[in-house]
Amino acid sequence: MSDLIDEAPEGTNAPEFSVSELSGAIKRMIEGEFAHVRIKGEVGRVSLPRSGHIYLDLKDDRAVISGVIWKGVAQRLSVQPEEGMEVVATGRLTTFPGQSKYQIVIDDIKPAGMGALMAMLEKRKAALAAEGLFDPARKRPLPYLPEIIGVITSPSGAVIRDILHRLRDRFPRKVLIWPVAVQGDKCASEVARAIAGFNALSPGGALPRPDLLIVARGGGSLEDLWGFNEEIVARAAAASDIPLISAVGHETDTTLIDYAADKRAPTPTAAAELAVPVRLELLAWLDGQAARLSRAQSQQLAQRGQRLRDLARALPRPISLLDSPRQRLDRAADRLPSALTGTVQRQRLRLLQATGSLRPATLQRHITAEDRSLQATGQRLVPALARAIASHRQHLQATSSRLGVGPLRAEAQRQARDLARLSQRLADAGLRQTTQWRSQLEATERLRETLGYKATLARGYAVVRAGGQVATTTAAATGKALEIEFADGRLQLGPTAAAAPSPSPDAAESPAKPAKPRKKPVPPGQGSLF
Repeated sequence: MSDLIDEAPEGTNAPEFSVSELSGAIKRMIEGEFAHVRIKGEVGRVSLPRSGHIYLDLKDDRAVISGVIWKGVAQRLSVQPEEGMEVVATGRLTTFPGQSKYQIVIDDIKPAGMGALMAMLEKRKAALAAEGLFDPARKRPLPYLPEIIGVITSPSGAVIRDILHRLRDRFPRKVLIWPVAVQGDKCASEVARAIAGFNALSPGGALPRPDLLIVARGGGSLEDLWGFNEEIVARAAAASDIPLISAVGHETDTTLIDYAADKRAPTPTAAAELAVPVRLELLAWLDGQAARLSRAQSQQLAQRGQRLRDLARALPRPISLLDSPRQRLDRAADRLPSALTGTVQRQRLRLLQATGSLRPATLQRHITAEDRSLQATGQRLVPALARAIASHRQHLQATSSRLGVGPLRAEAQRQARDLARLSQRLADAGLRQTTQWRSQLEATERLRETLGYKATLARGYAVVRAGGQVATTTAAATGKALEIEFADGRLQLGPTAAAAPSPSPDAAESPAKPAKPRKKPVPPGQGSLF
């Protein structure tokens, strides 16, 4: 260290150092003396910044030393340090001049024996149980006969062969294998990703989603099975929407995934037995059920038949049921003629009694009495009508006196003025409508004359007819009489045709004048308005 010591000032023998020089000297001394050390202690404070490094404290009952695990080393650790864990850390001592502190840069850290691992496992189990991840109420029932089974395990071990063999013996099903590392640093992350990956598949897709998952691994030590005790594996198993069977280790081995899974199997072979039923047992059970059903139906039919026969013996014979009605019918038929004769006689006697009192003298007396009653009523009716007329006349006069003549005359004049005004409006509207119709009719007539064949004849054309119809070359060739119409008349051709042309009816008329439209018939009762 002589090169770091400056010459002492005059009169003193104490050298002077800069802060950096002294810190550097201490750093080189510590790193040189403690290049590789192993420290046993309890993990205190643990800090996990986003950089990926791990900062922690190692302590015992009398001292504390800071430690750091760089990101690359932290990713390779099989066991992540947790507060309260008893560990053995391997690394090198160094200083951090920025804070005047020394620390250990840890290259490897492991629990200090089985007790530390078990303590950490119990602590983690208690924390996850407090969150409800192991609650039996959230566990889903396994499907009775899954179509597709997803197996998460190592593809090269004996576990997958045992599962496939057992499934083939019991009930062959489709199996999808997701290969993972079942121990070591990558075990926990790969198993968690496999569970999430199976859940992300779409039902009915190109790679169908399994109906059941099996996470399997053979037996091993606590360190070998530690990947299945990691928190990410337990959380992935608890979050799985697909029912999951845990088959990790032997029957005595227990990991955290066993508590988070929906069902725990003691061995991988037992997991296959839990996954599917025995096909032969199902067939035998179906045969037994079919036989029971057949026997039950036969017994039921036999019981119903016996019951029907018992009831039939209690019923009378059908022919005996008709004996009494038939006898009553015969007796009624015997009594019917005499009853009809007696009824006719009684009705005849009643008729004779009724007609005996209907004599002409009796009817005349009734008519005379009714006539006198009618005349008396008529005599009373005339004075009653006179009294009623007088009463109504008086009432009418009283009403007229109350109303007065002036208001009635004024109302009549007002209504007369309204009637005259409405009549004038109606007459004006009728005149406008008639004028419009006349204009439309004249325009239509001009259009008809323009489109008619008469206008075409005026331009030099002619119409040839045979037998009253427009002639064709066939009709002209047969030698029939022809008629040719020009603009100024018609000409007959043929054996019996006249020499002189006959003037056209239209040509004989005076120069064309616009045709006057016919007046539209006036509805009855409106003549006085136009």
